[in-house]
Amino acid sequence: MRLLITITICVCGVVTSHAEELPKPTGTSIVDPDAKWELLFTRSADVQGGLTEGPAVAPDGSIYFTDIPLAPDHGMIMRFDPKTKQTTLFTGKSGKANGLIFDADGFLLACEGSDDGGQRVSRWDVKTGESETVADHFMGKKFNAPNDLCVDAQGRIYFTDPRYLGSEPREIEYRAVYRIDPDGNVIEITRDTLKPNGIALSPDGRTLYVADHDNGEDQIGANTNPPPLPGPMKIYAFPLNEAGTVDGERRTIVDFGDQAGCDGMTIDAEGNIYLTARSLKRPGVLVVNPDGEEVAFIPTGPPNQKRDPNHPPVGIPSNAEFGIGDEINVLYVTTDLSLYRIPLKSKGFHVQYGDRSH
Repeated sequence: MRLLITITICVCGVVTSHAEELPKPTGTSIVDPDAKWELLFTRSADVQGGLTEGPAVAPDGSIYFTDIPLAPDHGMIMRFDPKTKQTTLFTGKSGKANGLIFDADGFLLACEGSDDGGQRVSRWDVKTGESETVADHFMGKKFNAPNDLCVDAQGRIYFTDPRYLGSEPREIEYRAVYRIDPDGNVIEITRDTLKPNGIALSPDGRTLYVADHDNGEDQIGANTNPPPLPGPMKIYAFPLNEAGTVDGERRTIVDFGDQAGCDGMTIDAEGNIYLTARSLKRPGVLVVNPDGEEVAFIPTGPPNQKRDPNHPPVGIPSNAEFGIGDEINVLYVTTDLSLYRIPLKSKGFHVQYGDRSH
């Protein structure tokens, strides 16, 4: 892969490729119906396949996000500066980093996946560009492909470990949700999902939300015969006790049925969950309350798209994150190979930045 110091930036503006086809957002308590997406970045590096993912807001308000091409490229972590509207390359060797989040000490935590990736949770010093392993094994076995993560008020890291790509042999036969404690100890939180993906904590830290996104295979595009049968596309709510472990039955708060489900997610200060819905029928950010009731929907792509190898779908979101400071009500979303943002009426929640009073 060609190492780029600065990546070409798309001129900021309203999404023009399909804006005229997008329905207006709904849910006036969350978003103005006339709010528009602003295009901030589109991949220009000469790499193939994959998608942008994992936006995470840094202490200085900049947005780090991942660009995950197919093997053998190493994957990139990018940095968007809201003040200059410039996007630069943080690292061209991300270990196929996917989900990102900053911790309370200002270090960037990353879930590095498979397909020639690091298969670990890593910690990056954004000042030096150096990384270290936080965890890469559970009970002596290599993780499948860490995908997404969140942190709690105690600095513990919750993360999901599915597998969607890669020829690496799996050492763990199931796909689970884990937690890494500050002392480095890894515990299994739940394996009561078939393919956990996006993950988030409620503002009070007592509910863990997990997206079950089971596409039915470990190797996307493998052309198996018969073709894989997709499994659950649901959002689960797991009750947590004071020790931060599951204490009670899981609840299904959203069932996407036979449509592709949610990838990543984020939370606002009122406890609403922002789900990146990858449905071709209705792609966008689905906002639900803790009971799973829809309170808003922000389309990111035209509705009722068809699967066509000659015309790939557009506007399929992967992950979301609120800004901080002056951008506490700005939602950043990675979609296809791009980064967008949109102003909202709601405010984000970031426990690592002292939002514990909520």
